[in-house]
Amino acid sequence: MKRASRFRLPALALTVGALVAGTVAATEVSASTARTSSAAVPGEAAAATRLIVRYRADAAEAKSDSALLRDARAKADDIIGDLRVERRLGTGAALVDLGGKAGTDELADALATFRADPDVAYAVPDRRAFAAAVTPNDTKYTDQWDLTDTTVGMNVPGAWDKATGKGVRVAVIDTGYAAHSDLSGNILAGHDFITDRDTANDGDGRDSNPADPGDWMKKGDCGYDDNGDPAPARDIDSSWHGTHVAGTIGAVAGNKKGIAGIAYNAKVQPVRVLGWCGGAASDIIDAITWSSGGTVSGVKDNPTPAKVLNLSLTMKGSCDPAVQDAVDDAVGRGASVVAAAGNDAKKVSGYAPANCDNVIAVAASDAQGDRASFSNYGTGVDITAPGRDIWSTADTGTESPLKETYVTMSGTSMAAPHIAALAALMIEKNPALAPAQIEATIKKQARALPGTCSGGCGSGLADAAATLGVLYGNGSDVAIPDKGAAVGSSIVVNRSGYGPASLKVNVKIKHPYRGDLKVSLVAPDGTVFALRSADKAKGKDLTATYPVNASRVLAKGTWKLQVTDAEPGDTGHLDAWGLTF
Repeated sequence: MKRASRFRLPALALTVGALVAGTVAATEVSASTARTSSAAVPGEAAAATRLIVRYRADAAEAKSDSALLRDARAKADDIIGDLRVERRLGTGAALVDLGGKAGTDELADALATFRADPDVAYAVPDRRAFAAAVTPNDTKYTDQWDLTDTTVGMNVPGAWDKATGKGVRVAVIDTGYAAHSDLSGNILAGHDFITDRDTANDGDGRDSNPADPGDWMKKGDCGYDDNGDPAPARDIDSSWHGTHVAGTIGAVAGNKKGIAGIAYNAKVQPVRVLGWCGGAASDIIDAITWSSGGTVSGVKDNPTPAKVLNLSLTMKGSCDPAVQDAVDDAVGRGASVVAAAGNDAKKVSGYAPANCDNVIAVAASDAQGDRASFSNYGTGVDITAPGRDIWSTADTGTESPLKETYVTMSGTSMAAPHIAALAALMIEKNPALAPAQIEATIKKQARALPGTCSGGCGSGLADAAATLGVLYGNGSDVAIPDKGAAVGSSIVVNRSGYGPASLKVNVKIKHPYRGDLKVSLVAPDGTVFALRSADKAKGKDLTATYPVNASRVLAKGTWKLQVTDAEPGDTGHLDAWGLTF
């Protein structure tokens, strides 16, 4: 495929032979126009030609496109004169284009102008993200040590008798999907969110086809690194990064070929945001929104929204409010967001989206149980998972897809899908788990790294068997009659000893008025724990986690959740509930 002429970018963190975390100027020009930018703005990301601007909720510009356009025209006179609004993102923020000739001064003026407006909640540059993988290692392993080794692996087979991910959808927000027979049975329809045709590398912009056409690069295609050397320093073959990540999560098991995904009965939704020389933050924001069930202008709503989002990509710098908005909205819709910590062997606090709130940030370990030498670290890491020499699905094509294959790759990109897949197993086992409870349970059941970790590896090495061992749930719907008798749903627990002093009861109920609901837990010996009284509180639906001191009750036996609608006028149903021991 013929590409547009090469363009100069400011310093970016693109390691030789590997796509790693970095910040690159984002631009918006035609495919036949060379793209330019200048040095980084002090205190900001590398100079960009697009801004992400969000107005306060009570501002006219937040509610009206015409008001937004009027405001943009008024501000254009103070900046460069050709400012235009491209579109609204799924979060409601606006993507504002400064024009292809904008440089450092214009960016600084634009940011200052928007930030000085009291109606503006935030204005940030549209940054560039890259896949968080390092050069594949050719070392051959006879099996998937990352899954099966009970010392340095994630102890996955011990979880498969409890859950395999059935019924759970995981979005892989990445380079897209190269067709592979070991994955095809578990692939859902996805979307391509790349707007820039050069980056897309498939001849068009956004569409419903998330196929990966390849992301190969020639020497210097992506500008220059911090030392002024061409980036990349040599020609780079296509990575098939998203396909590799997807295989770790959902490769088919039991088909006498290839590998087994950790959640091999889950469905994987490929969502394309990374292409030639990375991808734009604005596209990633919309992909997060759409994947989790939010609405993105100009894109049909996702008919199969995911409960887990995997982001094996990083951008240098803080988690700006534009990215944080997208993450918060996704979590608010009930999706867990998992992100790679990054591969610069530095503190994760300098890498988004792993440093965002409400994200499960994942560091990488190796086959010796040590923190992988490339992995970022620090107090912002939540958990560690295997990430060096990980076998998964790929393609042999050096540019375009050619023939399916299996390769090893290394990076926190490879560690993150281990945790995304574990979250899928957990959701199958206990469908009532909220994202915060998923993160807390994974961290609580982790074990210490058998090797060494300097700088901080979160709660330790994730343990799938231990995590699934504390979860019990029931996802069958139970109708709740209008001001009728209590209805119940049961869970059989096979555990010895007494319950914990902090038993967590996870409840999801669909109902027009949650204030009508009375909820109780009945232990196997008949002990009743009142969880909620009918308090006539306003608001629909009930999603909650209730702590119960069950230390005087034997755990083994049948536990029952009882729900009563105490007021007339409406009906609902118990969607799911579960216990976390």
